[in-house]
Amino acid sequence: MALRRIVKQVTKLKFNVDIATLVTQTVDLSTFLKAAIAGGLVETLKGQSPLTIFAPDNEAFSNVPAGILDSLLNNKEQLTGVLTYHVVAGKHLAADLAKQNTLLTVQGDMLEVHEHHWLRHGIKINDAVVKDADLECINGVVHIIDTVLMPK
Repeated sequence: MALRRIVKQVTKLKFNVDIATLVTQTVDLSTFLKAAIAGGLVETLKGQSPLTIFAPDNEAFSNVPAGILDSLLNNKEQLTGVLTYHVVAGKHLAADLAKQNTLLTVQGDMLEVHEHHWLRHGIKINDAVVKDADLECINGVVHIIDTVLMPK
């Protein structure tokens, strides 16, 4: 357990930018950025309220069947529902997540939080593994995940 805490501390990064800027500057989140633009959520990611974003990386989006992804990108209402399912009000760092069982999303549904000691950051959100945790921004935190979460 001590080794995991050291890994978490080493990978914790603070950025003096808002979430939208961080996403814009992160190559592995270019598809998430495209979806946020299509869903009209960029201003929300620039907002003052602290948010926790579980951002699927490009590989996660590549695993979504093309027809479903294209359909989402062309349907703003559905896309907004999926994207806001990745957003939780407040700033929840990995250490905080490890103490949670569920989180209420901005979309209105619950995410399940699972702690797994064998994972790099020790956290799964639903079935998604947190690949990079605790990317702190001035208005919240981003956790990069390996799966696009779909509301139930």
